[in-house]
Amino acid sequence: MRVHVNGVDLFFDVDGEELTPDGGSMREKPTLLLLHGGPGFDHSTFKPSFGVLTDQVQLVYLDHRGNGRSERGPTAAWNLDQWADDVRAFCEALGIERPIVMGQSFGGMVALAYATRHPDHPGKLVFSSTSARQQLPRMLERFLEVGGEGARAAAELFWTDPSPENLLTYTRDALSVYGREPTPPEFMTRVQWNLDVLFHFAPGEARTYDYLPGLAAVCCPTLVLGGSRDPVCPIEDQEDIAAALPAQHLRFERFEGCGHGVFRDDPERAFAVIREFIAASPG
Repeated sequence: MRVHVNGVDLFFDVDGEELTPDGGSMREKPTLLLLHGGPGFDHSTFKPSFGVLTDQVQLVYLDHRGNGRSERGPTAAWNLDQWADDVRAFCEALGIERPIVMGQSFGGMVALAYATRHPDHPGKLVFSSTSARQQLPRMLERFLEVGGEGARAAAELFWTDPSPENLLTYTRDALSVYGREPTPPEFMTRVQWNLDVLFHFAPGEARTYDYLPGLAAVCCPTLVLGGSRDPVCPIEDQEDIAAALPAQHLRFERFEGCGHGVFRDDPERAFAVIREFIAASPG
């Protein structure tokens, strides 16, 4: 499905109903809006694992502008402010009120931008395996720890000189140590790629964004998820996010031994935590 938002057609998919029979009435479920990683990926990285939540929420998967099946639009609009504004406009176009917005990795960066630009809009927020600013030395240290010198060298090569050639080395030597297990081949082949947006973002805004100062304005319950062995968004990055958020709204969950995307490395605990957070009273 597609909806026209801020000048482009955005692709989205829905899993589960908004209204579900509950005795003699219809009960409205909250909407969990999932923001995928990348950039240059699509929402398929959440499927099928998040389907386990459809008894509790209506899932909405969104491809960011320039990503997946969404319209590319002008390259100048491939930036975090625009992606964040698209989230709010997308919800308004579909009539989604007080969404639970969850961003994974790059999607978490979009969620951070959205949270700081539109703090009154979300009902709840989930920041998963993400960073409020890029800290390359910290990242390279963790790549060395979890993947050895080869992974560290490949990461330094790509993040200092993002190019198609260096991405091949990064995919082989660094991406392979993101999680406990190597990325399954089908995880990559089912993605609809647009790597142009990656090569636009990685040498540009990826090096300059910083959402830590704005997180004090967040005014809704917020869950921060991080893995202790995540090399690309090290656990210290999630600790920084947690420290910058208002304490009264925060739940921070550290997953020992997990890498990038704790719902992949420890799905049983991760989805239990997400369920508890969704069910908890906003107050």
